[in-house]
Amino acid sequence: MVRSPSDTSDQRWDAIVVGSGMGGLVCAAYLAVSGLRVLVTEQHTIAGGNSHVFRRHRRYQFDVGVHYIGDCGPDGMVTSILRGLGLEDRVRFTEFNPDGFDRIVVPGATLDVPTGWTRYLARLQEALPAEQGLPAFVEICRAVSGIAYDSLSKPESLPDLVRARTSELAWSRCTLADLFEHCSLSPTARAVLAAQSANYGAFPSATAVSTHARMLDHYLRGTYYPVGGGQSIVAGLVEVIEAHGGQLRTGTQVEKILVSAGGVSGVRATDGSIESAPIIISNADYRRTVLELIEPEHLPPSVIDKARAATMSLPMAVTYVALDTQLPQQLGNNLWWHGTCDTEAAYDRWSAGRTGDLPFVLVSCSSGKDSGSSAVCPPGQTILQLMTLCPGDDSRWSSGSALTTARQYRRDPDYAVFKSNLTDSMLCAAEEAIGPFRSHIVHLETATPLTHTRYTLSSGGTPYGLLKWGNSITARPDMRGPISGLHFVGQSTRTGSGIGGVMAGAVLCAGQILDTGLLREVCSGRVLGSPGILPERPPGWDPMTTSRGFGRYTARPQTLHRASEVHPATTMKVAS
Repeated sequence: MVRSPSDTSDQRWDAIVVGSGMGGLVCAAYLAVSGLRVLVTEQHTIAGGNSHVFRRHRRYQFDVGVHYIGDCGPDGMVTSILRGLGLEDRVRFTEFNPDGFDRIVVPGATLDVPTGWTRYLARLQEALPAEQGLPAFVEICRAVSGIAYDSLSKPESLPDLVRARTSELAWSRCTLADLFEHCSLSPTARAVLAAQSANYGAFPSATAVSTHARMLDHYLRGTYYPVGGGQSIVAGLVEVIEAHGGQLRTGTQVEKILVSAGGVSGVRATDGSIESAPIIISNADYRRTVLELIEPEHLPPSVIDKARAATMSLPMAVTYVALDTQLPQQLGNNLWWHGTCDTEAAYDRWSAGRTGDLPFVLVSCSSGKDSGSSAVCPPGQTILQLMTLCPGDDSRWSSGSALTTARQYRRDPDYAVFKSNLTDSMLCAAEEAIGPFRSHIVHLETATPLTHTRYTLSSGGTPYGLLKWGNSITARPDMRGPISGLHFVGQSTRTGSGIGGVMAGAVLCAGQILDTGLLREVCSGRVLGSPGILPERPPGWDPMTTSRGFGRYTARPQTLHRASEVHPATTMKVAS
């Protein structure tokens, strides 16, 4: 049981992690295997944040945010991080087609993105033969991403890299649009190169070259999908934490991070209960942590000012679709479909309220990636996720709106009309990209940025964290906070967005706490976890059950969205 504020029993925890996204779970797991007693709190009723799945009709499983993961090969960073916890044999991946893990379609050009920088450049030159600036673009991105990668896994080589790549390093602080201009690229080439912008939630004029380069490098190292979906990674991390004496508590929202004697001392939940620890790691939204979870007198005014002025990355809308048939060509990769080469202009029209002018649609087919898993959908059927970026300053999903605070947005008629129109626009764009499929829809629902805010408490409903913090588009908070014992992990920290960056940052944070070069050691093959003490998985083991945390066996089944959020225009076919 959670202790009450009057309980004076001995402190139970060495560290408390607020939030159970990938960053929080990885950091907690590494602290746990290093001998610390760790408590993970999660305000939702299932762990995972953007990495969890939800189910419908006991037949369909949808990933919230894990559509593909890079760098999961035998020597990849993601593999090394999981191996270091003893999870190498518990979390399995299927590899995308290395000859084309992403298909990019823009007016006038189609590109199947292969693994490897050399092959990527060759494929670009085949698709865009008139573009003379492509080699310079790829070389700069490759150099920038190499410096960033080696700074994490091989920091001892960083000084030599910086000296050898001074000019390329300078580009890391420029915008992607600046690099396009430098390379004299055409609108078509720019559209192709920036087509995967939804992987970090910004358009070229607001994206640092380093952000784009790291994203490309992550996937060009090999692209994979976790067997069973993102929840399988979450469940493995929970098993590690619990096997080493830690605990996950879902349905526990932290109201305040407590500070005393110049350092953090614990957390208070919304029900008034308190847990004490000298180390607090926030995997919650960075702005909310600074502006809401910590009393302002404990923070430097500069930190508060920067948090207030910070710009968030763009949020997303996602339409989840189940079909009672397989598509004529089952999609095993992701399809990025752009109806125009001027995506930013289309986005401006979108922002002005013209939901028919979507800037793009990303079509992701879970059933094509995890075809051997019966949990995704019944054989012969299809699961699709349709995604696009949304305006970041729209009052419909502002973090301070009364609708969000009161959780009454689903009953608001204007919001319902907007979501209905948005869903129809997403379907129209997807059908233009892959052909007609509406007659086969058996389940349909759309999540807007307000949905995301409701379930993850993210500022502005974005899954990508900060876009701009301070005066530079490359600046990000460090993992070590401005109060003794306070640390940060997640999308907003300096290792960048995406699952790979978040996982690496989480190990760096654990290394800071433990005062060791933990990430370097893990990337060199060190294993801290003990696979032999992890629990046996019985027949029919379900990662969602494991991810419910303490008291999970009496918890009700969890879902991401309520049935009332199903698109009202959909006629549901009842499965026999």
